[in-house]
Amino acid sequence: MEYPSKLIEDAVNEISKLPGIGKKTALRLALHLLKQEEPVTESLSSALINLRQKTKYCKICHVISDSEDCTCESIRKDASLLCVVEDTPDVIAIQNTAQYYGYFHVLGGIISPIEGIGPGELNIESLIERVKRSEGSIAEVILALSPTMEGDTTSFYIARKLEPCKVKITTIARGVPIGGELEYTDEITLGRSIVQRLIYDITSD
Repeated sequence: MEYPSKLIEDAVNEISKLPGIGKKTALRLALHLLKQEEPVTESLSSALINLRQKTKYCKICHVISDSEDCTCESIRKDASLLCVVEDTPDVIAIQNTAQYYGYFHVLGGIISPIEGIGPGELNIESLIERVKRSEGSIAEVILALSPTMEGDTTSFYIARKLEPCKVKITTIARGVPIGGELEYTDEITLGRSIVQRLIYDITSD
């Protein structure tokens, strides 16, 4: 594809690096931004720079936050429930179901040997310590990971690590399609999966 200027080409190349955006869509977006008033583009640029430079992660739950001391422990929730998810979009998806009122713990990914991601690259140890520190106040850990091979492997590993803690371990019901991604599941199906969660049986894996 030929471009009328190097500036357009550079903009298209950068925008097309975003997931789900090809060169044609990137070109349309670049030309759209070019037609806008300059403050519009400056506002977008500023928001993206702030997103990259100022975003923090809560030291407790690892959810994306404006500061490392996020409000996860100050908000009134059911402290006996802890839902383990892969990443922040899953937190948003589950919250949108209005069927869960406990706390979250974000792993920051799932175990994937092919991609070189092992337990040490994830927030698993902080999860184990969080459950231990609760001294029984966390009564149930819900493993809400995508029902993929990697998700199931991660759930099994966590369940094994939590076994000495004598905490109830459950998993979301299989209303979520096998091999699907949690964040793309519709809210009704995901909500039912949370409500109808199952006891996690580590002997079956």
